[in-house]
Order: sequence, then C-alpha cells, then structure tokens
Amino acid sequence: MPKRSAALLVYRRCGPDGLEVLIGHMGGPFWARKDARAWSIPKGEYDSTEDPLAAARREFEEEIGSPAPQGAVLDLGEQRQPGGKIIVTYAVEGDVDLSGFRSNTFAMEWPRGSGRIQEFPEVDRAEWMSISRAREMLVKGQVPILDALQDRLGA
Repeated sequence: MPKRSAALLVYRRCGPDGLEVLIGHMGGPFWARKDARAWSIPKGEYDSTEDPLAAARREFEEEIGSPAPQGAVLDLGEQRQPGGKIIVTYAVEGDVDLSGFRSNTFAMEWPRGSGRIQEFPEVDRAEWMSISRAREMLVKGQVPILDALQDRLGA
C-alpha cells in the first residue's frame, strides 16, 4: 500500500497571475544548493486513524510555524507522485505573515558515513509565489496540484 501524505495549499488573490500560493523550500543538505524543483507544498504523512485535513493543518503549522488560516476548504483531490506516494491536498484562502516563519527539524547523519548526527529544518524558507513561478519551483509531481487549484477556482 502506498504511503499517503496530506497537504494544505494556502493561496491569496493578488500578484501578476492574480493568484499566489505559499510554498516552502525543502531543508537539509540534499536541497541546500537547489532552487528550481526544490520547493514543496506543506505536507506530511498520516496514517489511517487520522483525518487527512487535520493532518494537513498539523503539517502546515509544523513546517511554516503558524496555524493554517481558517476559512472554506477546497478539496483538490489526490495526486500520485513519481515515487508512488499519494498526496491528498486541500486549499484554503488566507494571508499568512511569514515574518515569524520557523520550521520543525529532522535529524540525520551528515556528512553521510561520518557518524555525526545533525539537525536540519524540514523547510528552510517559505515564500508567496505567483502560480507561474510556483510551476517552475515546485517538485514536478506537485505541479498538477496547481492545475487542480485553478480548476476549482475557475481561474
């Protein structure tokens, strides 16, 4: 059975495309020197006992450092990623202030084989991006989520 993640895509109506989305640059040494295709919608794995929307809200707060905006939630459906993971995505309109951005961390051996365990942020920065820029920056498997958002909004 494939792993499942729940994501919350926060959007606001402004910018050159008329729509901006809040996405995060993935943290850790693998992503440190990458920019394009190194960004993600805030998301995380959940198990069959947890409500996916509750998981998406929890992961948003852990990765962005502030609670997800309240408001009408759009169900953007499921997207299968190239590695097989399924992302269940929701969207909500809101305006998150990123001045207090902070992400949770994870520990890993780095450099690999060194025996040293280091901590890295799951997300090392977050930005509001136009839909067109987000299409270039998100990991490829998440780009169809932007299409789903635009379809739901009639944009």
